Amino acid sequence: MFRPFYAFVGFRYTRVKRKNHFISFISLTSALGIALGVGVLIAVLSVMNGFNREIRVQMLSGTPHITVGKFGSGLTEWPSLIKKLRAMPKVLGATPYIFSQGMLSNLNTGQVLGVMVRGIDPRHIDEVYPLAEHILKGDLKSLKPGEFGILVGRTLAGNFGLKVGDKVSLITPEASVTPAGILPRIKRFTVVGIFEIGDLYDDKQVFIDIEDANKLYRMQNAVSGIQVKVSDELEAPIIARDIQRELDHNYWIMDWTQEFGSFFKALQIQKTVMAFILLLIIAVAAFNLVSSLVMMVTDKRADIAILRTLGASRGSIMGIFIAQGGLIGILGTALGVVLGLFLALNVTSWVDKLQAAFNIELVARDVYLVGFLPSEIHAMDVITIAIVALFMCFLATLYPAWRAASIQPAEALRYE
Repeated sequence: MFRPFYAFVGFRYTRVKRKNHFISFISLTSALGIALGVGVLIAVLSVMNGFNREIRVQMLSGTPHITVGKFGSGLTEWPSLIKKLRAMPKVLGATPYIFSQGMLSNLNTGQVLGVMVRGIDPRHIDEVYPLAEHILKGDLKSLKPGEFGILVGRTLAGNFGLKVGDKVSLITPEASVTPAGILPRIKRFTVVGIFEIGDLYDDKQVFIDIEDANKLYRMQNAVSGIQVKVSDELEAPIIARDIQRELDHNYWIMDWTQEFGSFFKALQIQKTVMAFILLLIIAVAAFNLVSSLVMMVTDKRADIAILRTLGASRGSIMGIFIAQGGLIGILGTALGVVLGLFLALNVTSWVDKLQAAFNIELVARDVYLVGFLPSEIHAMDVITIAIVALFMCFLATLYPAWRAASIQPAEALRYE
């Protein structure tokens, strides 16, 4: 197999046993440093990708991809609008909702807490988000119009000491005028289910039937808006703009990235900063590579002079040391990619076993919104990290290679 002259000599220099073992040690530490930097960077970015995915899934478990509403008033024409939305491409489902606020009161303990009240259609809510899958106790089918049932979150139920069948009172912000004066409107509800979506919803949000919400908040058959599910949540902003073009300007359209956009931007900035910091590990290893190659050039001055006298060009001499440094960089990067993939694939189970063995909580759910250490490998992240590492290694070879090419044969052989 044909190999260029400089590549052949450069690879031979890499494999040959040296009298100066310190140079070999520096070369080894350079390769291991590159491997460590690449491996840790892949593992950390995979964990951050996993957190991004889990938080997005948690948010979208109780939030529609797109919400459609009307400026200044509720939607009265929602049945025809839902048919129009369902007929649009990439729209998988649509259902009406009523959103308001209230005060939830436990009749047994007297506890009161402000909550977000969402009126839903139990027959079609799974078209938008899988609420039924998150119910721990009770049944979504028990949420029937006219029976004033309510679904509460696991955290809220625990704080209030509620269980299925208990009675609670829901106090609305609207007041009623009575002979005794202005009094808040209060309605008694029965807990028909307890759900667990995530800490974003479990302690503040309750669900009731949309017809009960219509009566409670006196919406007069109007709804707050329509919740829409699309085929790909990452395309929600594009699909939202398509919906906006189909509707007139009396309607407002909001996708989930607008509602939680700042949160995910913060995660992306954190990922970028972390990647930059960890790249410094690879940069340090590249500096070690410079040191080992400079020492190699000094050690091989006589060999370089002999090659020059035999007709080797300056470019060939540079190629020898670029090839040598490049081989070290390739080996270190390849080892780092294998190490990073191994860490990313096993970090979740390792952390779970560590928490179970020592009875500690390394990933607190109330802090990170996720009770375990997730990991998701992105091929583009791995490829980008490998390319950046190889580029750094290539830059690290330029100065030693230039210094080797600058050696004058007569000066190098004078005292040999």
